[in-house]
Amino acid sequence: MKPASNGVSRRKFVMSLGSSGAFGGVALPPSLSWAAAAEQTGRTELRGTEFDLEIAQTPVNLTGQARIGTTVNGQIPAPTLRWREGDTVTLRVTNRLPVASSIHWHGILVPAEMDGVPGLSFKGIAPGETFVYRFPVKQSGTYWYHSHSRFQEQTGLYGPIVIDPRNGPRFRTDREHVVLLSDWTDGVPEELFRKLKVMSGFFNFNQPTVGDFKRDIAQMGIQGALEKRKMWNRMRMVPTDLGDLTGTTQLRNAARYLLNGKATDHNWTGVFQAREKVRLRFINGSATTIFDVRIPGLKMIVVAADGQDVHPVTVDEFRISVAETYDVIVEPTEERAYTLFAQSIDRTNFVRGTLAPRVGMQAPVPEVDKPHWLTMTDMMGAMGTMESMDAAKGEGEMGGMHEMKGMQGMDHSSMAGMGAEGDAKPAKKPPRVRHARTEYGPGVDMHVDMPRTNLDDPGINLRDNGRRVLTYADLHTIGGPIDGREPGRDIELHLTGNMERFMWSFDGQKFSESKPVHFRFGERLRLVLVNDTMMNHPIHLHGMWGELESPEGEFLARKHTINVQPAQRVTYRVTADAMGRWAYHCHLLYHMEAGMFREVHVS
Repeated sequence: MKPASNGVSRRKFVMSLGSSGAFGGVALPPSLSWAAAAEQTGRTELRGTEFDLEIAQTPVNLTGQARIGTTVNGQIPAPTLRWREGDTVTLRVTNRLPVASSIHWHGILVPAEMDGVPGLSFKGIAPGETFVYRFPVKQSGTYWYHSHSRFQEQTGLYGPIVIDPRNGPRFRTDREHVVLLSDWTDGVPEELFRKLKVMSGFFNFNQPTVGDFKRDIAQMGIQGALEKRKMWNRMRMVPTDLGDLTGTTQLRNAARYLLNGKATDHNWTGVFQAREKVRLRFINGSATTIFDVRIPGLKMIVVAADGQDVHPVTVDEFRISVAETYDVIVEPTEERAYTLFAQSIDRTNFVRGTLAPRVGMQAPVPEVDKPHWLTMTDMMGAMGTMESMDAAKGEGEMGGMHEMKGMQGMDHSSMAGMGAEGDAKPAKKPPRVRHARTEYGPGVDMHVDMPRTNLDDPGINLRDNGRRVLTYADLHTIGGPIDGREPGRDIELHLTGNMERFMWSFDGQKFSESKPVHFRFGERLRLVLVNDTMMNHPIHLHGMWGELESPEGEFLARKHTINVQPAQRVTYRVTADAMGRWAYHCHLLYHMEAGMFREVHVS
């Protein structure tokens, strides 16, 4: 969602500025042959301090269907930009599209006028215009860039950024590969957005089945199984609704997952030699897909999160939400192939690549894990966890739930036993929260009164899977916080929505209804996010670092994007050291466009 000014309605401004329905993802006209949409060559890496980037419409074939993509220098993904910490970079971006465009440097600390958000920090790049970005590089690590104009990101305008440390890397490796995960659709994003507004579960084919019902009967009896379904029907929610554009193969225009621009059949390959230490720079450049990543047969040592070095953590698997980055080091000891496996959070599909001594080798590809239903913890937070524990103590399937009301007055007496996987551990003192008056309206279908605060929960479809899974509680940025001051005030915002109507917002207000959030320049403050929905939301604050806290208020990790799980309360500290108007939004593109966006004004 992009704001506007000068008296023009923000919604009209957004529509006129970045409407990609005129070209993004549409079929090629008959005059363009298949040869014109032939598979692209390898991705280009551009190094130095001076860059020329051209945004254009280009024939592409990413899934077997010829389409028009939004490219940078003719590529999807866009070229990798390699910078050096301490340099000043100049990027001349020329727009060859028939509509306005933009580039945002995600996670990069830049002056507000260089941030690339139309209507906030600049006017956008008009058709035929060249805009010059110029700024000093104040950091190092793995980042990315993408369009901030309507759905152009979904149609291909995204690429990696790698910034080399001025004094060399802390963790030495012999080789590295960028691994950019993304999603693509052969459909027109504007049309897909319209379908989601009409039916939010349009792309969700992972619905409860007769087999699920039989298993529930075996576990909880016929009455419990019926009550479980009655509860979900009363809430008009689907317990497997974990993504917007799912990877289901039943729909022609659903999401297709890519690894460095390659679908699974193309098998992108990263080469190594046995016993080399290999750094893999993972970037989730998706519009809407959260991935769970593992490399069967290899342990991964996580050494950086969102570009910032962390104390090494050895894991089998990690979840990478939209817009996050993780650097991992692997050390293959054998000259054989390993599958790089990334499955979507909803378990509807996957993309794979290969690490191997030479191109052409392959390794076995795992089956996609069985999806689970959302649990009481994912709906009710700490309250749901406590009641789940009561049920486990032998109080029966209803487990003391008969007195519990919530979520806009809906009766949840039948919630016990609804989860197929283990609920997370409860917080010691579940916090109670206050809901803004604006949360009570047609745009909000759920409230969480006692959110959970645990950060050691890997999340839905990762709990108790037998693998060592990374959690936020494992992350510890080396060097500690940038600013040692205690926050002078808290700002609490609730992530809200109506899933059935596909309405998304902060505090029940979509962007067009909201006022800016004001930070005082130089102040230290705490942002408190409470997720009142049943979906994950990766929240991104432009221009400033967020310093994630533990439930006890201790510094954990410095991040630019923080994923907030269902019914979870997350806090992080921010130093308002960047003057100007900044974007603050959910990085699920369709949620942002539906209204989960705010302006932050630092003055």
